[in-house]
Amino acid sequence: MVRDNPIADRLIAAGAIEFGTFTLASGATSPYYVDIKTAMTEPTLLAAVAAAIAEREPFEVVAGVAVGGVPLAVAVSLASGRPYAIVRSAAKDHGKGSLVIGAVTDRRVLLVEDVTTSGGSALYGIEELRKAGAEVECVVTVVDREGGAEERLGAAGARLVPLVRTRELLAG
Repeated sequence: MVRDNPIADRLIAAGAIEFGTFTLASGATSPYYVDIKTAMTEPTLLAAVAAAIAEREPFEVVAGVAVGGVPLAVAVSLASGRPYAIVRSAAKDHGKGSLVIGAVTDRRVLLVEDVTTSGGSALYGIEELRKAGAEVECVVTVVDREGGAEERLGAAGARLVPLVRTRELLAG
């Protein structure tokens, strides 16, 4: 089926949606799973997604939360020619010990996510980036599962911009 959204079509063709019983990072149970991490291992799909994100919103630095957001951030950096940053999932007890890798202070940072449901990972990324001095007003996600992330991010002062919504993946 051809949709109005070529990214949705490519994700479906890559097998990014699976049906069964799955426990999500949010703790919720779902009859389907959106596996963007595996789909993004295909270089031409990753490049297409990165190009779509790079032209979507203005930014000075693109950032991703480990693990799913990191390959997206790197790909968007390459597509846009702008630097990237990584938000660690936990502080390290060696080296600098910082949660944010990359120069984000006083810069407009675009946070990228592979999948959003409740928005927990994105909220964590926003918080850590802001603590590091970044201006974060927008999160671009490859797929929004439409589980409340848009509202939660809005309450935190950030917009959620999905490339695909799950209803597009489940239609037809």
